[in-house]
Amino acid sequence: MSTQVSTEPYDTGIVRAFALATVFWGIVGMSVGVLIALQLVFPELNTPWEYFHFGRLRPLHTNAVIFAFGGNALIGTSYYIVQRTCQARLFSDALSKFTFWGWQTVIVAAAITLPLGMTTTHEYAELEWPIDILIAVVWVAYAINFIGTIARRKPQHIYVANWFFLAFVITIAVLHIFNSIQIPVSLTKSYYVPAGAMDAMIQWWYGHNAVGFFLTAGFLGMMYYFVPKQAGRPVYSYRLSIVHFWALIAIYMWAGPHHLHYSALPDWAQSVGMVMSLVLLAPSWGGMINGIMTLSGAWDKLRTDPILKFLVVSLSFYGMSTFEGPMMAIKTVNALSHDTDWTIGHVHSGALGWVAMMTIGSIYHMLPAVSGRRAGEMYSIALVNVHFWLATVGTVLYIASMWVNGLLQGLMWRAVNDDGTLTYTFVESVVASGPGYLVRALGGLVYLTGMLIMGYNVIKTVSAPAAAPAERAPRPTTPEGTVGAAA
Repeated sequence: MSTQVSTEPYDTGIVRAFALATVFWGIVGMSVGVLIALQLVFPELNTPWEYFHFGRLRPLHTNAVIFAFGGNALIGTSYYIVQRTCQARLFSDALSKFTFWGWQTVIVAAAITLPLGMTTTHEYAELEWPIDILIAVVWVAYAINFIGTIARRKPQHIYVANWFFLAFVITIAVLHIFNSIQIPVSLTKSYYVPAGAMDAMIQWWYGHNAVGFFLTAGFLGMMYYFVPKQAGRPVYSYRLSIVHFWALIAIYMWAGPHHLHYSALPDWAQSVGMVMSLVLLAPSWGGMINGIMTLSGAWDKLRTDPILKFLVVSLSFYGMSTFEGPMMAIKTVNALSHDTDWTIGHVHSGALGWVAMMTIGSIYHMLPAVSGRRAGEMYSIALVNVHFWLATVGTVLYIASMWVNGLLQGLMWRAVNDDGTLTYTFVESVVASGPGYLVRALGGLVYLTGMLIMGYNVIKTVSAPAAAPAERAPRPTTPEGTVGAAA
């Protein structure tokens, strides 16, 4: 089978398709998130139709923002980056198209089955076995296409961003396959082979490493390409980026048990998860510092370049969430934070602040380059700046309200009277959390407004490539071949 069906140097069409899908599914997923946030404030929004209840929509929201929004962003940016750093067209145009349409089919299948109540009930792995098989097939095609492109590279060196993407592609395949060992009993229902504490251990080995490799390693691949390119500067320390890579993938695999403190999991396994989570702080902050210090000599660009603001602020949230996570993994801290909204705040400081902002900045840089413009030359840079402030304010409102709620809930749940009875009922803690839920919904609405503005800006950019010349972004000065040069 021929793997080259076009004379164009790079396949920009497939990258543009993934970028547009990223924005579309981001708006959809975050709209569902705002709806379920409002349902906690206004319970009457749980309609008589069970398909729109919180319990049905919550897994739809998480799957949409992680695998639809995040997944399209990861595949699209990896296809963009691997072609330019390897100076080679994607391995197979046919596989590129298959990964796009196959992934959209997975998303649509999830959007249909989850509101219908078809779920395995496993966090981030709710989809039933026929969809799991499709995910595996699409992922293998993606892996072949990505690795095949690296194999046909012109430079001998494999740039560090591609190492992070390789770790993401391979590890997610292993996690998905082993966490999806099920016995089907019908077309829409299956049961997991492991049970009890073993099932929980495998689930959170999968669940936390989905965060570690899907929502961290892949987005670090974006960071190591788009931050230097948008800043027009080489990576601060290429040696540190390599240390960051090997330390991260060696340690992250062991952190999952911290989700199971004070459970039936053996105490030694819980302790291993806690210790490895604390050790994980070092490579995480090494990568964060490496990304931020890449702006050395170019800090003035932050005043005028909102795309760079997205990328750098996302690194700040990465540093904050990767400090908070290890702290919450400490057993004594976890005794206060577990099952409270503090966990929700932590997740969304990473999801909204790190993952989404890195995605948005990368799309703003990449989409014009595959739409007949210069990199970063969006239709309106002014609207990009408005989006940046909406995203920042929305994120802060969201996570601050959840931190306050989390501490409030944890303290109320453990408060006891002199005679040993509980001071507060659970219902009282729910009532006390009401103002926080309202602020959270407001933060989500602010963030969603920014995404809608992005949608408008993206449509205008791809439909009118020559529009708004007065707002053109400055061309990055770092040539493609030296994006990863060591400082």
